[in-house]
Parts: sequence; structure tokens; C-alpha cells
Amino acid sequence: MTGEATLKEVIARLGKAIETLEDAVSARFEREQEYGDAEAEVQRMNADRARLAQELDSSEARAERLEEANKEVSRRLVAAMETIRAVLDR
Repeated sequence: MTGEATLKEVIARLGKAIETLEDAVSARFEREQEYGDAEAEVQRMNADRARLAQELDSSEARAERLEEANKEVSRRLVAAMETIRAVLDR
């Protein structure tokens, strides 16, 4: 009986050790999955940042072109108003 009891205890301890190992492996896989998910999210955020930076550069260039066009229109309006004044003064 003592040998049988000892064998049962050893088998129970082995079963518990295997269960603990399986839990540790599962936890490790979960952490690796979370790490992979986080890494993918960082890559998506970097891609978004690059896209937004490009859009910002494009918008700034457009704003500069519009500002230059606005200055040109203003200059032409002033010239036209001066011409009209000169005609009216005659």
C-alpha cells in the first residue's frame, strides 16, 4: 500500500506540474499575442502619422499658393481701382 500510495502521490504531483506548465505556456502565448497586437498597432499608428504628415505638407503648400494668389488678386484690384479713379478724374 505504501508503494501504491507513493505512486499515486507522484502521479498527482506530476499531473499538477504538467498543469502548471500548461498554464505557464498559455500565459506566454497570450503575452506574445498581446505584444504582436501592440506592435501591429504601433505600425498602423506610424503609417497614419506618415500619411498625416504628408497631408499636412500638401495643405501647407496649398495654403502658400492660395496666399500668393490672394496677394496677386489684391494687387490687381488695387491697380484696377486706380485705373478707374484715373478715368473718373478725367
